[in-house]
Order: sequence, then C-alpha cells, then structure tokens
Amino acid sequence: MTGPHRAGRDVPHSEDPTVQMSAVTPAPAEQPERATPTMLEQMGGVTGIVYSTIPVVVFVVVNLLTALQPALIAALVTGGAIAIWRLVRREALQPAISGLIGVGVCAFIANRTGEARDFYLPGLLYSAFFGLAFLVSVIVRWPLAGVVWHGINGDGHGWRSDPRLLRAYTFASLLWALVFAARVVVQGWLYNADEANWLGIARLAMGYPLIGVALLGTVWAVRRARRAPQPAA
Repeated sequence: MTGPHRAGRDVPHSEDPTVQMSAVTPAPAEQPERATPTMLEQMGGVTGIVYSTIPVVVFVVVNLLTALQPALIAALVTGGAIAIWRLVRREALQPAISGLIGVGVCAFIANRTGEARDFYLPGLLYSAFFGLAFLVSVIVRWPLAGVVWHGINGDGHGWRSDPRLLRAYTFASLLWALVFAARVVVQGWLYNADEANWLGIARLAMGYPLIGVALLGTVWAVRRARRAPQPAA
C-alpha cells in the first residue's frame, strides 16, 4: 500500500545522512577573492619585512669585526642572496629587490664618503620623514596609523566616520611619531658623534623592539575604542 503523498519536492532517499543533507542544503556561496593584494602582501608578508633587515644586521656585525669595505660587500652579497633565495622559492621578488636597492643606496653613500656612519644616513632621514608625516597626519585629522592599518588589511576609510576609531588612531599616530622621533634624537646624536659602531647597535635595538611597542599600543587603542559604547547621534 502506497503512503500518503508528501507535499513539496521529493528528496531522494539514501541511507547516508550526509547525502540526505547535501540534497536539501544549498552549497555555500564562494567568497569573492580580493582583487588587489594588501599592503602587507605587497611587502612580502612578515618574512619579507624580516628579510629586508638581514643585510643591515650583516653590515653591523662585519663592520664591528673588520672594516667598512668588507662590511659593505657582505651586506650587498647578503641582499643578493636573499633575492636569489626568494626567486628559487618562487616568492614575491619585490620586497627582496626593494631591500637590495635600499642596501645598495646605503652602501653607495658610505663608499663615496668613506665613513661607516653614512651607511645609516638614509635610515635616519627615513625616520625623520615618517615622524613628521605621522605628526602632520594628526593635525589634518587623517591619522596615518589608521590609513596604514586599514591599507595593510585592504579595508577602506570608513573608520574616519567613527569618532572612537578616529581618537584611537590619533593616539596611535602620536605614538608612532614618538618612536620615530626617538630614533632621530638618539641615532642623530650618535651620527654627529661619529660613533658608527654604536649607531649600528642603536639601529638594531631601536628597530623591531620599538616597532613592537608601537604596534601593541595601536592594537590596544583600537580594541579599546571598539569596545567603547557608540556615542549617541
């Protein structure tokens, strides 16, 4: 005897429950891929950022142990080796090439002047430029910490309409400006005192440690802002 007719579409019978569920559950929609790479991806990710500092470390160590010319050669060879290594591994070459060009510029300046301290001059000017840029961004109410943070993650600039995030990124931008200003003051004093070895040590000591402090301060400020209640309209 045939059972009562079931209203709606008939579902094919199967003993396997996963087959039954797949028959009634629509397949999830695929997430659209990001059309353009984020800023962090363009920089080669975290490894790309780390690779870019290795030639500087090599220069500092070799210059401490030997002299300027061997240190310059070692830094350039290291930068070239990193580029070849990334090419063999089929990784993005842009970060390695940018790092090699940066080392080449530093080496060229130091070789022309014959002074090891001038290897760090571009980095010193770099810190001065970005310290000023972060400070100006706060004044014009486009805090650079927010622009960079959302640029790295590939987001837009909708955060500027949220007063909580605007205040958080203003605080973070001032923190970054302080980090760069500290580099300029300390390393600038060592540069003027012609203390090339101590300048190299300060360059490393005030690199990732201070960046880590600034990043932690940025994350803390943003998370605190997101937890704060939305101001009434």
